[in-house]
Amino acid sequence: MDLEMNKVLKLKGGSIRNKTSRGFTLVELLLVLVILALIGGLVLPGIIGKAEGAKVKAAGSQVNRLAMAVESYYLDTGTTPDSLDDLVNESGDVPGWNGPYVKTSSLKDPWGREYVYEYPGEHGDFDIYSLGADGQPGGEDKNADITSWD
Repeated sequence: MDLEMNKVLKLKGGSIRNKTSRGFTLVELLLVLVILALIGGLVLPGIIGKAEGAKVKAAGSQVNRLAMAVESYYLDTGTTPDSLDDLVNESGDVPGWNGPYVKTSSLKDPWGREYVYEYPGEHGDFDIYSLGADGQPGGEDKNADITSWD
């Protein structure tokens, strides 16, 4: 449009609209929302399942790390700790203690429960295990026990 036509339209109370600037219609917005809901419905269950699998793997790694810490404690002191707390806090009467061997946060499994430590163990010198997601002995998949002897 030329400059004179713009002036005429402005004087008559008309407005000049740029043809490229238009908003979204309600149908377009609803279509986008439906597509997002479908994608969310397909993707979220997979993500949630992977999070539980990650907790199981993390618990397995922590059990192995605790077992190594118990062995380090034994190498330093010549005795096996009475509890996992002995890996964090020096009890004063253990010569050679060179800890802490683990962080306090390592004493809880990914589900927020204390790891079970048994000395003497049924499966070795000591046993360390988590009861899994359900907190009950046994189980399968994410509810299975994570142990130091497997």
